[in-house]
Amino acid sequence: MSVEIKVPVLGESLNVATVAQWLRKPGDWVERGETVLEIETDKVSMDVSAPASGRLGPEHVPAGTEVPEGAVLGSVVTVDDGAEPPPAQAGADEGAAREQAPPVAAEGAEAESPASTSQSPSDQDNPLAAVDMLVHSARAAVREVQEAYGQKEAGSDQGEESPAGVRMVFQDQPVANQASQPMQSTQPTQPSGRAPGAPTSASAPPITPLAGGERRRPMSRLRQTIASNLKQAQNTAAILTTFNEVDMGAVKELRTKYKEKFEKRHDVRLGFMSFFARAVTVALEEFPALNARIDEKGTNGQGPEIVENAHVNLGIAVGTPRGLVVPVIRQAEKMDFAQLEKAVGLYGRKAKDNALALSDLTGGTFTITNGGVFGSLLSTPILNAPQSGVLGMHSIQERPVARNGQVVIRPMMYVALSYDHRLVDGREAVSFLVRVKEMIEDPARLLLGL
Repeated sequence: MSVEIKVPVLGESLNVATVAQWLRKPGDWVERGETVLEIETDKVSMDVSAPASGRLGPEHVPAGTEVPEGAVLGSVVTVDDGAEPPPAQAGADEGAAREQAPPVAAEGAEAESPASTSQSPSDQDNPLAAVDMLVHSARAAVREVQEAYGQKEAGSDQGEESPAGVRMVFQDQPVANQASQPMQSTQPTQPSGRAPGAPTSASAPPITPLAGGERRRPMSRLRQTIASNLKQAQNTAAILTTFNEVDMGAVKELRTKYKEKFEKRHDVRLGFMSFFARAVTVALEEFPALNARIDEKGTNGQGPEIVENAHVNLGIAVGTPRGLVVPVIRQAEKMDFAQLEKAVGLYGRKAKDNALALSDLTGGTFTITNGGVFGSLLSTPILNAPQSGVLGMHSIQERPVARNGQVVIRPMMYVALSYDHRLVDGREAVSFLVRVKEMIEDPARLLLGL
């Protein structure tokens, strides 16, 4: 039967997605659960898997098309509906049947083989003759498969083939059959599964060739959403940024002293992010306005309201090839250093593997972004609407600073806090950043709650 491929459940507040690219072509054999296409929503990219094993149907929704939740994207024609299994699978089934056949049938097959009837006792002792026999038998088997699919044997117009030529036919012929086209290349093909980091797109949005020094390509739905949200944040919030610098010496010494024991005990590395995450959660308890948001419509549309969040749902910005995503660590104020590091690592891996669910990206109340991993020395981070605050971390550099009347070299980091001035006063914003600075420069405060 033919099984429909449908748009999966997209999640709360989402009802439309865009077909990003097909990873398999019509007529390709796919296994149940194998990813056949990618779709994009306003917040996340999603893989769509084959609902059954079979061949992709001839009709499918092209890349770049907007589709609602539950829409039919294509179909899989199963074996029950007439789809031919891959030649390799058919050969395996035939081999299994031969193994289970009675001995008489096996002897009859050998009697009909030209190689077995023409072999002399001297040939049995000759290794080269044995190789020729195997090549001859392999070539005969290939011809049977080719005749079944209407294909011509590669190299048949060039006389005798080498064993390497036969090996090439076995590797390439099934792929040529699946594509219903003559074989174009003698290079071994990749397996049907998608190689990590190197997807093969069967249907991707077109890219206009270079003309006059420029290239044009469609803007993905995720990129459109990022652009729209950032512009909306600029147009709506009264964004202001305050800066400070932090001496990272104490944190670096603490990491150097305990990082091996920490990793051995908790099975996760001790990084800088957990210190800042913990400092932010403590500081937000003192300055809750930075963990709040403005509801423009208010309850029942009665006017703007300030919504104070009971928990710190901490967003950690992660840059990926597809764009910026901000997975959320929920109730971060209840987590210790090890839990924070594990959560940061988990979401970082999921973001890079394009495995984030919609629930991982919603509900944030405050965000931390670290441009220092890319070498940024100083920046003004933009708010992640409707949040009222975002902390920017930057590169650590050794710089000369004054300490007790002396010039010393210290590992320093600039930090930046962007905030919504409609909700947060300058005094609160500056005081919040100073509290974060104090806790990073004296990590004992984080343990003692001071």
